[in-house]
Amino acid sequence: MVNAVPMENGNSVVNGVNGEFEPSEGMPNLSTLPPPDMNWAITLKDKVVAITGANRGIGLGIAEVCLANHAKAVYSLDLMDPSEEFEALSKKNQGRFKYVQMDVTKEESVKKAINQIVEAEGAIHGMVANAGMTKHQPALDFTMEQVEQLFRLNVFGAWSCATNAARKFIELGVKGSIVFTASMTSYRPNRAAPSAPYGGTKAAVRNMTHTLAMEWAQHGIRVNSISPGFVKTAMTYYVERSPDWPTKMKYYGGMPRLALPQELGGAYVYLLSDTASYTTGIDIPIAGIVGAW
Repeated sequence: MVNAVPMENGNSVVNGVNGEFEPSEGMPNLSTLPPPDMNWAITLKDKVVAITGANRGIGLGIAEVCLANHAKAVYSLDLMDPSEEFEALSKKNQGRFKYVQMDVTKEESVKKAINQIVEAEGAIHGMVANAGMTKHQPALDFTMEQVEQLFRLNVFGAWSCATNAARKFIELGVKGSIVFTASMTSYRPNRAAPSAPYGGTKAAVRNMTHTLAMEWAQHGIRVNSISPGFVKTAMTYYVERSPDWPTKMKYYGGMPRLALPQELGGAYVYLLSDTASYTTGIDIPIAGIVGAW
C-alpha cells in the first residue's frame, strides 16, 4: 500500500488505495500508469522496435529474441549491408525483420530512418541504441582521431538515436522505451583487452541513461541500459584464443565461457515491454560474473 503524502495546501500527491496520481495544486496529473486491463505477460505483441547495428553481432541476437517474443516488426538500422545471418532471420520472419540503412553519426540520417519506420508501420514503440565499436590497445597508443571516432559513434550516435526517438514518441503520444547497450567496462577496466576510450564512452552512455530517464519520465518514456560482459561476436574472437583463457576461467569463477548474443535478449525484451512500465533509469549487467576483469 502506498500512503498519501500530504502537501502544505492539504492535497495529497498519491492515493493510498491504488497508488494513482491525484491532481494537486502546482503539480501536473501525469497519466503514466498502465491501463486497468493491462496484459502482464512479458511480450512485444503489437510493438515496433528499432535496433541500431542489428545486421550482425549483439544487435542481431537482440532482434532474434524480440521476434521470438512476438514483436510486430523489428528494424535493423545499420550502415553496413545485411549479413547472411540477417537474411536467414529475415526469411524466417517474413515481413517482420527489416533493414533501413542509417548512419548513427549523422542526425539527419537518424531522423529519416525513424520517419521511414513510422510511415511504414504507423508507430514506433522502442529504440535500442546498440551500434558501437571498440579498439583495444594501450592508452598511450591512441591517436586523438581514434578517440574521437569512438566517442562519435558510441556516445554521440547513441544520443542522436535516443533524442530523436524521444521526440517521435512525444509527437505520437507513445509511452516508448529506449534501451542503450552499455558495457561492463563502464564499471571497471577490462584487463584482458584494455581500452580506456571505449570504457569512457560506455560510462558516458550509462550515466546518460539515468538523466534522460529522469527528464523524460513525465512523458511516460522509459530509458534504461544493458551492460554485457564478453559476448561471442566477430569483435571478441580473440578472447577465447588467448593461451591463458582456460587458466583465467578456472580461477575466476562464474560462467567459464562467452555469452551468445541471444542470451542478452531477455533483458532487452523486458525493458521494451509494457511489463516494465515502472522500470526506468537502471542498468542491467549481464556478464555471467566473468564480464570485464
